[in-house]
Amino acid sequence: MIFAEYLVLSSLGLGVQLFLYQTQRIQFVEVSDTAKIHCSSKEKLEGGGEVFWYLRREGETPTCIKKCFDDQNVSKFVCKRKTYGSTLEINNIQKNESGIYYCAVTTTSYLIFGNGSTLIVGDSYTKSSWVMLLVSFLNDIQVTGTANLACVIHGVSSPVHVSWSVSGELEEQGLTRSLKAKDGSLTLINHIRVPMDTWTSGKNFTCEVKFNSSGNSVKKSTRYPAAPASECSHYIVPLAAGAGLLLLVVSLSLVWTLCPSTLGFQPRISAPPASEEHQGGILYAHLDFDSRNRNGRTMQRSARGKSVKP
Repeated sequence: MIFAEYLVLSSLGLGVQLFLYQTQRIQFVEVSDTAKIHCSSKEKLEGGGEVFWYLRREGETPTCIKKCFDDQNVSKFVCKRKTYGSTLEINNIQKNESGIYYCAVTTTSYLIFGNGSTLIVGDSYTKSSWVMLLVSFLNDIQVTGTANLACVIHGVSSPVHVSWSVSGELEEQGLTRSLKAKDGSLTLINHIRVPMDTWTSGKNFTCEVKFNSSGNSVKKSTRYPAAPASECSHYIVPLAAGAGLLLLVVSLSLVWTLCPSTLGFQPRISAPPASEEHQGGILYAHLDFDSRNRNGRTMQRSARGKSVKP
């Protein structure tokens, strides 16, 4: 958050004098290859401020890895400066160098940053990796007027590329938070907010996760669970079975309450139900995201019970 606020403040201080653009939003490279990250501007960079490159690893604060005006560590990082831009070349890149790379330029007393390029090195998929799509409870959606959708990616070794689509149309990327386990693996939570009318329109919402440069991906989809009237007959048997099961549970509960000594144990207060349930193939859960910023640009907390880093 502090880094993001600094980016905004530096941009405001410079006004429209200089803007940096990084058009490579996501880039996959293999281990030991050379990665090239570009940064451009509509204004001339030659003769102006110095160019820096920063790396922000998952769950860490950004660190300066290269100053283009010095000759240190040129075997690893090479900064190629042009009139209207700069290119960072990273030789013999390794998996621990995955992250978001920002170019930055000094102008007077300010430091202005580019929008960042995500670099994924090697394969992030492991044997313990899985993807799950969570949707907030229907009651929560009715209260807030928006549906919270969260794509949970568990057990990855490094960042992944997450994208959302609505009935095949690519949408803007969601906000990602991460949680690092003791074994070093990551759990990523990518979250979007969907207006009530869009959620109930019957469209398909798909989360697509790419772990490497192979082109293969894992997709999880969901939609508003409104069943057509003509299909009501399909639910008669499950409803009848559920009613029978409920009657059995109530009967056993009465016996337990009225005759506890006969059964050999004392009645106790039942534990609260888990905050998730399955309906129509969708997993519903209480997604306790901070709603102070309704435009979806800021997400302060992850799902309930999870503590994540910025």
